Amino acid sequence: MGSLTSPSCFSLVFPNIFGFKGGIQVYSAFLLKALQKLYPDADYHVFLKYDRQVSPPLTFLSQTRFYCFGRFPRLLQSILLASAVTRSAIVRHPNLAICTHINYSVVFYCLKRLLGIRYWIVVHGLEVWDMKKWHLKLALRRADKIVAVSHYTRARLLREQQLEETRVSVLPNTFDVNQFQIASKPEYLLKRYGLTPEQPVILSVTRLGRSARYKGYDKICNALLLVRKQIPNVHYLIVGKGDDLPWIETLVKTLHLSNHITLTGFVPDEELGDYYNLCDVFALPSHGEGFGIVYLEALACGKPVLAGNKDGAVDPLSHGELGCLVDPDDGEEIANNLIEILQGTYPNPLIFQRELLRQQVIKNYSFERFIHCLEKLKPIEIP
Repeated sequence: MGSLTSPSCFSLVFPNIFGFKGGIQVYSAFLLKALQKLYPDADYHVFLKYDRQVSPPLTFLSQTRFYCFGRFPRLLQSILLASAVTRSAIVRHPNLAICTHINYSVVFYCLKRLLGIRYWIVVHGLEVWDMKKWHLKLALRRADKIVAVSHYTRARLLREQQLEETRVSVLPNTFDVNQFQIASKPEYLLKRYGLTPEQPVILSVTRLGRSARYKGYDKICNALLLVRKQIPNVHYLIVGKGDDLPWIETLVKTLHLSNHITLTGFVPDEELGDYYNLCDVFALPSHGEGFGIVYLEALACGKPVLAGNKDGAVDPLSHGELGCLVDPDDGEEIANNLIEILQGTYPNPLIFQRELLRQQVIKNYSFERFIHCLEKLKPIEIP
């Protein structure tokens, strides 16, 4: 790892990292931690649009300053965020500015024009696929580096925006190796949901939002009608919350699957690993994932994973080597593959070898690997 020999400064703009823990938020927090491992003597100014004021966590360096705008009305948040980033840039002239959402890139484009400040944009998935807004496309083209979280997103961005290949790098997602480990089915969760240790359990961990139906949890609900014919005692757990909850509850009742599907709602971070260990297969046949950290978490617990073959999920599953990839729009294919996995007849035996799955996902996506990949991108050139 590198170490700065002179005072340097990073300006980082994230949606939030202390409240909602979606994929972008988790990635942003890991990015900050990795930068601080590489550059422990630098100053860090972190601008958080949706977080409210927080006490600096002990996990971050003492010279990290957070600026939170979540307590203000939504429109005012954007104005105050842009103003604070600009003011900080003028005073400190950071060596590098990074935003982890394309919507925050325009202010960096302006600061580059005015002050010559270098900036990176991290791109994930849907927010940059088929992007039409001219100002975001301009900020993208003027970025010093575009960092994609998956090879799928990189390839799609290059194709759609006609960017030079050398300007778009890949820094894949990572996960907490210690939080997600192999264990037996937790007794307290079996009791909580009235399940037996032998009962086949399908699990999804996802945001339940009307704008997130691309995740495919409804497809699994429908596929369960076919799965039940072969595996009558199968149970499906959906972990997550969001404004789509009433719709999915209605779907479950319409399908007469109330005894086979449980909507758990919000689950605290400290219990999440137990949910992965409770299941026999983790399934999220999405067609809009930029990557999907949940796939890494499930694999780290040694669980078979079923995902869609039309988005960034192909990266964590190594194009099918580490899991099952299906057409996310084909309910019968989803059902048949779930049956094969639950009956132990799926043709790729690796997905049933828990320790090998865990070893492979750690090799490819551990935090140490993330730091190594980030260092190769050279955020700051050290003399």
